[in-house]
Amino acid sequence: MIGKRALDILLAGVALVVAAPLLAVAALGIRLASPGPILYRARRVGQHERPFTMYKLRTMRVGQAYTSVITAKDDPRVFPFGALLRRTKLDEFPQLYNVLRGDMAIVGPRPEDPQMVEQFYAPLHRETFRVLPGLTSPGSIYAYTHGEAQLDVRDPHKSYADRLLPLKLALDLVYVRRASLGYDLALIGRTAWMLGTALLGRRTFPLPGELPEARRIMAEAGAAQVTA
Repeated sequence: MIGKRALDILLAGVALVVAAPLLAVAALGIRLASPGPILYRARRVGQHERPFTMYKLRTMRVGQAYTSVITAKDDPRVFPFGALLRRTKLDEFPQLYNVLRGDMAIVGPRPEDPQMVEQFYAPLHRETFRVLPGLTSPGSIYAYTHGEAQLDVRDPHKSYADRLLPLKLALDLVYVRRASLGYDLALIGRTAWMLGTALLGRRTFPLPGELPEARRIMAEAGAAQVTA
């Protein structure tokens, strides 16, 4: 995995340098749009179930009532400029610092909130903790392209746990079981294509090629719960 770590450091370092002007503009926009800090610090569960602090650009108003760790479409906590940052994924760029620190990788299962892990992870899902969490993965790509339709704005927390999270985790388990440098590069390319075409106006995306294997994993998880 030395090659993967070297690639992560190289890509994260270059991306931070290239994105620095955009991040400066985003920081100014946040400051003008909503009083409060520029960065949001989120607790997440990382490799070997170790907690860490994940950094994001703040996209929500400070002082809003806490409702859920899940953000649905038109969530009133998100201010307009924050919605733009979320749509373009610029809010995720500070996680490149997490990559340089060794908390995360460029490619890996998306890290979850400790509350979600405690409440909804089956034993099989904890296999995702074998590797570093990442900026992108089959599960996070699917969540970006198809996840919004599965969230009920009346109860995003429950609909995420019931509908989206099991498939998202199964897709990320496919990654963990197939992980290789070549697969990482393919997922980086897929992510770049997805974000680029989404910014150009694309609204429909193909289902991930990992879906059949992910559904087998979901069946495996269901069978394990029945026999437990």
